[in-house]
Amino acid sequence: MRKSPLQNRVTPHGEIIATPHRGAWMGNRGGRLHDDSKQLTARRWASKHWICCLLSFRGRQRQIMAPNRYTELFFLDEATGFAAGHRPCAECRRSDFNRFIQLWAGIRGLDCRAYVRDIDDQLHLERLSGRKNKRTHETSVQGLPDGCFIRFENQPMLIRGDAVLAWTPGGYADPLSKRSLDQVEVLTPPSLVQILQAGYDIQIDASADL
Repeated sequence: MRKSPLQNRVTPHGEIIATPHRGAWMGNRGGRLHDDSKQLTARRWASKHWICCLLSFRGRQRQIMAPNRYTELFFLDEATGFAAGHRPCAECRRSDFNRFIQLWAGIRGLDCRAYVRDIDDQLHLERLSGRKNKRTHETSVQGLPDGCFIRFENQPMLIRGDAVLAWTPGGYADPLSKRSLDQVEVLTPPSLVQILQAGYDIQIDASADL
């Protein structure tokens, strides 16, 4: 009998769902969110340390949702992780992390090697309203970079070139012209939108290629 998929896939809204589709990245939210039966508890984060990691690193093997271990979460692509408020991991993605904090520091005029805690504090303020609700902001769609997510008719949509594409657990579909939109509700936290605008090369699932 085929097992039901675990509830460990992250959406651009930051929600955690169950789906048979596999992710391109793994991550966590700073600790354990599951119980001994591998079911999610009411918690959706354990600390402000939300990261996006490689699926494999130095041959390490993990049991998914092991007892007393952090909850492994998975993302369709890095753009989805950004929309949910996750940043690159400093251990398994050192070069991406270094590029990320250099851009962060350049935007703010900070010492890029001294502010990791401040980065996590700021992102936490931008990604959540209360304990669980997704925080969004509004702006003109024309200034948004590739890899950014908006919410349109309650559907997460990816900015890609001159189009916006509907997110699904298995990839992107149903493109619309970006020119058909004006003011939009943005899912990607403002600081991560700035990182994309500054030139961070984010990974986007190949289904978004037009």
